[in-house]
Amino acid sequence: MITNVIGGVGVAIGIAVGALLTARLTGGPGLSGLAQSGAVVGGALLAIPMTRIMNRAGRRPGLLLGYSVGTVGALLVVAAAVYESGPLAFLGMFCFGGSTAANLQARYAAVDLADPARRGWQLSIVVWATTIGSVAGPNLSRPADVLLRRYWADLPELAGPFVFSALAFLLAGLLIWVLLRPDPLLVARELAAPVLAGVPAGSEAGVAPAAVGGAPPGPRAASASVEPAGDVPAVVVERRFGMRAAFRLVTAIPAARLGLAATAVGHLVMVGVMSMTPIYIGQTPGIDHGDVLSIVGIVLSLHIAGMYALSPLVGLATDRFGRRPVILTGLGLLLAACAIAGTADHGTPQLAAGLFTLGLGWSCTMIGGSTLLVESVPVARRPATQGLSDLVMGLSGAGAGALGGVVVQLAGYPVLAMLAAACAVPVVALALRVRAVRVGA
Repeated sequence: MITNVIGGVGVAIGIAVGALLTARLTGGPGLSGLAQSGAVVGGALLAIPMTRIMNRAGRRPGLLLGYSVGTVGALLVVAAAVYESGPLAFLGMFCFGGSTAANLQARYAAVDLADPARRGWQLSIVVWATTIGSVAGPNLSRPADVLLRRYWADLPELAGPFVFSALAFLLAGLLIWVLLRPDPLLVARELAAPVLAGVPAGSEAGVAPAAVGGAPPGPRAASASVEPAGDVPAVVVERRFGMRAAFRLVTAIPAARLGLAATAVGHLVMVGVMSMTPIYIGQTPGIDHGDVLSIVGIVLSLHIAGMYALSPLVGLATDRFGRRPVILTGLGLLLAACAIAGTADHGTPQLAAGLFTLGLGWSCTMIGGSTLLVESVPVARRPATQGLSDLVMGLSGAGAGALGGVVVQLAGYPVLAMLAAACAVPVVALALRVRAVRVGA
């Protein structure tokens, strides 16, 4: 929770000004979406090495890797602003996504040792912790820019916030390394090892296929390797269970498919609309640079509040009413948000209301979908499936961010909102089909 507050500040400051800075360096909004999507792709791809590290050594080194890469990315963006280099800005934003990957993976650390009946709530608490930093972050972008330029006269506009981002990520990584002891994933494996030690390859320990509406995977799925410590196996390591095996496992279980689809499409809709909102505000006639930053800060703060502030209530609803109803609610909110934002004028209260609703819909799909995915697969195979989920989610958001700039430039922001809403409809149909789901082990 502590590191998500700090990391949330760094991520939100970068999101608030990243599109504006890259638009200035590249000469227009058309390529600014590529920079935002670069951050999403970077976070998504980083999930692969983070997953491998977590598989072997636990959560701490994996999360530390994410924050370290994010620190390097923020400093590269500062260098890009100084040297007016668009390609360097793209590289920096790509690495900047590592911090987002770390913040997202932290939610799984929260449920490694959770009671099954309280998984949704415990996951939501760590998601909620991001609220403080994420809501404050966009509003700190202008003071950070002014403060750094006061002491660094040659620093270009919009570069200052990324200096603060680098410091925030560095501190978050340090705290993870020092304070996350004992490692929750390793402890969870120690507790599960007596059960998993005698499980034959291909079987699904801890998950009843009938409960999730699917059959166990085929014989090609990699089996667990148990390393004994004394009389009791201490750590269960899926040495050959990578992304391909995780994909086969998820596609074999309907509930897992729904969990992955909900998080991916919810993120796609959110990133596609949110990333182009600063550009839309910046197109307001007769508005200067300072006012753009102020309005962007307010609108994105409300959006991020929708993403995180109510997440404990979303978590309680996930445990009380079920994963599927919360996912359906989130999809409905995303559709409503696209309608509200897509029909709003530049920088108006209606636009802010649409972005708040967009964030709340994302919260429902993220918490409901992540909780459903966690409990649909056995504990020894969770890191790989969680990494797969973040990879798919990140690539989906990256595609939306990359195409968003092109759509806004060619057809306008309202068309972008309409296309984003259309992407959510197939997942509504999928959620209506998956009914028989219970909490797993």
